[in-house]
Amino acid sequence: MAKVKPFKGIRPPKELVTEVASRPYDVLNSEEARAEAEGNPRSLYHIIKPEIDFAPGTDEHSPEVYAKAVENFKAFRENGWLVQDAKEHYYIYAQTMDGRTQYGIVVAANVDDYMEGRIKKHELTRRDKEEDRMKHVRINNANIEPVFFAFPDNEVLEKIIKEVTDGKAEYDFTAPDGFGHHFWVVEDADTISRITEEFAKIPYLYIADGHHRSAAAALVGNEKARQNPAHRGDEEYNYFLAVAFPASHLKIIDYNRVVRDLNGLSPAEFLERIEKNFVIVDKGTEVYTPEALHNFALYLEGRWYSLTARPGTYNDNDPIGVLDVTISSDLILRDIIGITDLRSDKRIDFVGGIRGLEELKRRVDSGEMAFALALYPVSMKQLMDIADTGNIMPPKTTWFEPKLRSGLVIHSLED
Repeated sequence: MAKVKPFKGIRPPKELVTEVASRPYDVLNSEEARAEAEGNPRSLYHIIKPEIDFAPGTDEHSPEVYAKAVENFKAFRENGWLVQDAKEHYYIYAQTMDGRTQYGIVVAANVDDYMEGRIKKHELTRRDKEEDRMKHVRINNANIEPVFFAFPDNEVLEKIIKEVTDGKAEYDFTAPDGFGHHFWVVEDADTISRITEEFAKIPYLYIADGHHRSAAAALVGNEKARQNPAHRGDEEYNYFLAVAFPASHLKIIDYNRVVRDLNGLSPAEFLERIEKNFVIVDKGTEVYTPEALHNFALYLEGRWYSLTARPGTYNDNDPIGVLDVTISSDLILRDIIGITDLRSDKRIDFVGGIRGLEELKRRVDSGEMAFALALYPVSMKQLMDIADTGNIMPPKTTWFEPKLRSGLVIHSLED
């Protein structure tokens, strides 16, 4: 059963939140972070991407850069830009995009739950990325950025979210990207106890986004437990920062592909090969969006095509075989184009659906890419089925939007 606890959050005063809050460390590069933080000494980028305080080109993994993160985190607290709550709280964090709001509960999640599989994952992690975030957690002795969790819908927790969010938000602002962010502090002791008790009835939590952050946070907590001869199990390092959303609140958007060449085929030969496994309908020059599972949009030489996988080319009883990313990866990218490793092949690139299908058209029309392939989004049920069966999704399958804003609350590993 899921073990979560409230914690003494470290967070910005209300009047500074828009200056402190930032996008997550992994959605922008160093130069973009430097540009966004320009003229703003309170930007969280000075802690999560501290290379921006050095000359351009500085190795972001150098010891002095990690040391700068610690120095800046300390300075933020000394300056009153980040202040720790006196009592342990849960928090409610809501995000608004395109008129739709999703509500999550900010919790301290349990390291043992991660290590023992009660926090389920659906992606592979890379050791180098884990090590980078482990260093960041270790030296700051804090989880600066949250992990994005989902959990099966729960009526009691939904009711609590409604009760809390009927009150006035502590933070309420629209970020430069147009997404709304709303944040409440759960003050009532009885409500805090009810949240803890209700999560204890939930068998599993699911990582929606932030697999490397989850792994890093759990590994550091596990490391601290091994190093402490007086380890009890209730120390703050046994927990890490997460925002957990009811699954029905979340919407996974499409994650699309653009490919540089046709593997020596002419466009006509390429379409002929595709027709073996897909029903092709020419949709003309207007952008075509996939309409259902197993339906794809192909953009080639200025025209859009609907591709529908023929029966027998997929397995709806297999949690991996049913995925459109599997069908397209096997029957088009591998069998026709010769791309076998989505993680490393330089002939393919990936475009999050947040950019729209016009971005696919632009990259093909520019001559950079030969064709684009748009996929129908994965569902939360598919994600949870894969995690429940111990399977791993193929690379570049899910794209969650909006991303969690960093800097609204931080979890210290110190008791």
